Amino acid sequence: PTLRLPRRPAWRGAMLTKFETKSNRVKGLAFHSSRPWVLASLHNGVVQLWDFRMGTLIDRFDEHDGPVRGVCFHQSQPLFVTGGDDYKIKVWNYKLRRCLFSLLGHLDYIRTVQFHVEHPWIVSASDDQTIRIWNWQQRSCVSVLTGHNHYVMCAQFHVKDDLVLSASLDQTVRVWDIGGLRKKTLPETVTPEERSAMGPPMPDPAGSSPGGSLSSKLGKAIPNMKVEDLFGGNDATVKYVLEGHDRGVNWASFHSTLPLIVSGADDRQVKLWRMNETKAWEVDTLRGHINNVSCALFHPKQELIISNSEDKSIRVWDMSKRQGVQTFRREHDRFWILAVHQESNLLAAGHDGGMIVFKLERERPAFTPISGGVLFVKDRYVRSFDYGSGKDTALMSIRRSGNSGGPAVARSVHYNEQENMLLVCHDTDGGSYELYSVPRDGRSSDQSQECKRGAGSSAVFVARQRFAVLDKNRQILIKNFQNEVTKKCAPPHASTDCLFPVGTGMLLLRSEERISLFDVQQRKAVAELSTPAVKYVVWSPDNSHVALLSKHGVVIANKKLEQLCMVHETIRIKSGAWDGNEVFVYSTLNHIKYCLINGDSGIIRTLDVPVYISRVSGGTVHCLDREGKVRKMVVDVTECQFKLSLHKKEFERVIRIIKQSRLSGHAIIAYLQKKGFPQVALHFVSDEQTRFNLAVECGNVDIALQAAQALDSKENWHRLGAEALKHGNHQVVEMAYQRTKDMEKLSFLYLMTGNIDKLKKMLKIAEMRSDVMGRFHNALYLGDVPERVKLLVEAGHIPLAYITALTYGLTEQAEALSQQLTAAGLPLPEPLSPAPKMLYPALPISRDSNWPLLTVSKGTFERTLAGGGGGGATADSGLGDAGLDLDDMDGGGGWGDDDLDLDGTGGGGGGG
Repeated sequence: PTLRLPRRPAWRGAMLTKFETKSNRVKGLAFHSSRPWVLASLHNGVVQLWDFRMGTLIDRFDEHDGPVRGVCFHQSQPLFVTGGDDYKIKVWNYKLRRCLFSLLGHLDYIRTVQFHVEHPWIVSASDDQTIRIWNWQQRSCVSVLTGHNHYVMCAQFHVKDDLVLSASLDQTVRVWDIGGLRKKTLPETVTPEERSAMGPPMPDPAGSSPGGSLSSKLGKAIPNMKVEDLFGGNDATVKYVLEGHDRGVNWASFHSTLPLIVSGADDRQVKLWRMNETKAWEVDTLRGHINNVSCALFHPKQELIISNSEDKSIRVWDMSKRQGVQTFRREHDRFWILAVHQESNLLAAGHDGGMIVFKLERERPAFTPISGGVLFVKDRYVRSFDYGSGKDTALMSIRRSGNSGGPAVARSVHYNEQENMLLVCHDTDGGSYELYSVPRDGRSSDQSQECKRGAGSSAVFVARQRFAVLDKNRQILIKNFQNEVTKKCAPPHASTDCLFPVGTGMLLLRSEERISLFDVQQRKAVAELSTPAVKYVVWSPDNSHVALLSKHGVVIANKKLEQLCMVHETIRIKSGAWDGNEVFVYSTLNHIKYCLINGDSGIIRTLDVPVYISRVSGGTVHCLDREGKVRKMVVDVTECQFKLSLHKKEFERVIRIIKQSRLSGHAIIAYLQKKGFPQVALHFVSDEQTRFNLAVECGNVDIALQAAQALDSKENWHRLGAEALKHGNHQVVEMAYQRTKDMEKLSFLYLMTGNIDKLKKMLKIAEMRSDVMGRFHNALYLGDVPERVKLLVEAGHIPLAYITALTYGLTEQAEALSQQLTAAGLPLPEPLSPAPKMLYPALPISRDSNWPLLTVSKGTFERTLAGGGGGGATADSGLGDAGLDLDDMDGGGGWGDDDLDLDGTGGGGGGG
């Protein structure tokens, strides 16, 4: 019997490592169904949870005693299950980061564990020669499958059918029918067809409710008969025993859609089996491994079998031709386990020194922008897509001829629009290129086009009728369209390994950690730039700027290869295109982002699946997905255009964006502050504290006052007072000092502004508050000598009071004080100077309005957005009513909650 499969081109490609770890020996692997996570169970008992996109360890779980050989994620719940050499099966919740419970029953090492896709079941294989099926919701064993007579190395459920597959060191692979177990333990899953096949239901003499389960009804109807007997036998029966391996079988796997099984054994063979309703048989044997085969799986999306072995290799086999097509080797590490991602082309392999996550082939479609569209390779056709009409046209077929099999995955394409010539580069055989002439009439052709072929790691057009090839000897060959060499050039660096197009007569050369601008005519590099290994190069429309894309970075440079900026990403960068000449839009695995030539960058949108950007125009992004379909996405580039307009100082456009858009968030505010535009940031802020901070930073006292009134905190009033003082806005300063109860500063402010009436009130307040120094300062500011003499007497400083009265000519008071000193036996102090001068404060210049000390001119933003406005506080600010209310001073200086009312008529207060 032969295996019939749908024909596809033979697979060719190279393994592309996406993520690698170093750890103890990895014995178990499992991909998460939707998140970029992989679980690795280690020989030392640790279970690691990795994010393979970010390359970070998310968590580690360490409760098993001894090696953990089996691990599996649940399809939809935040759970995973592990099985180890401690005979325990543990169910974990990765959100709670702990083990929920353990399932006990196996009597020896547990080799594999797996969740069922739909049912609440776990299947486990053990060295105790049994397979157990557990209901993890009930935390109980529902069936024990016995029959193997040696260690059971693996067991797994079929994706859709009621089947379990097991492999054992007894040299057999067994397929078990668990339909009876499902019907017995999960009666709610019994279909109407299955129910009708069982015959009419038995009458229920007990009259049980119609809502009772099927098993309960049957149990009550026929109490002496087992339920499973009604369904035709035991819970789980052996359906097929596959014999053919000469040594113990280490692994067996179902195909997800076809009735196929693959197995790998210690006889170093990989066997392919087929089954139908009645039998199963061996289809073929795949030979090539030189040691025990540890694991063998079907690729979920291609007709491939992947196996790994203790011979330190991973092998890829073509299911149709049943021959090996690729081998990947490690020097020192034996491979133990494989896992495939069911939704993507990712695979993982565990070995003695850690694990690798890899793909078998490039998924990026080879494409190149053309005028008004994009040209790309899909399957075996060169296609063009016109952005205007949305028309997708197959231009020609590039089916390879001879014995080389099907088409290799194109790595890159380059198009010469003047001559309608196409260069297609492949990775096969160390690198090769094909030169095609594209039909000028644009009509699609099913006939394979004749092409010129050659070897070379890369090839690009360098002139209208010339292209450059980097050959295997690292020499640059300039060829004409007859594929004839017209010139040879030695690259400036012997490590040059890739060419990128620039324009007529120029090339970009990649070598190690640098990129060189090479002049073909002069045969020398005219510029160099140190940069991480460049994967893709994208020139701006006018060739004034170039974006150099590496695995984790974007370098923007000018045409002289002078670096302007660099953006680093933790996730892989996939593609990019210029929007105009100053904005570069690029895609990572899960975002579309932008970068300006001044280094500003940000996120435009998130992605569900990776895309490859071919064109960006305003808010429209054209891109290709991994299936080679051109997609059009409308995105919001307001933030990007806003930053660009600020950079170019196009303030009118900035104002228009502010008025029309809903830009907001801390990021844009922080950006504006960083760039020195706090006055613009004010228009994006609703939080009062942030508004206050920004207003103080840009010197907008009016907005700061509004925010301070709303917040009403002492710290903010203090900052407002200091800022208003710089601006000479003494009305706001007065209010701030009143709110903070800063009496000394308030008195000094009244002195400087010539407000004698309020100074007198401050003197009264100080007396009421028993503030000796406050009274003295206010009396000093007012030139009130009798008050000062009175205060010194009250304070017990009679000599100072006498000197003060004598100096200022208060004769009567001086005589009275001299008598007190004589009576107390104290000497009369001598005058400090023979000709004393009276100390009076300078006469202040009284002004009612503010007197600006700091000139702050209103910029474009304030004038346009606010429609003008004065620079100081007005009566509308509520300043006129702010003052000390002397009526609140009753009771020895207790402070009320009201503002200071110095303009009011509140009475009270001692003399002067």
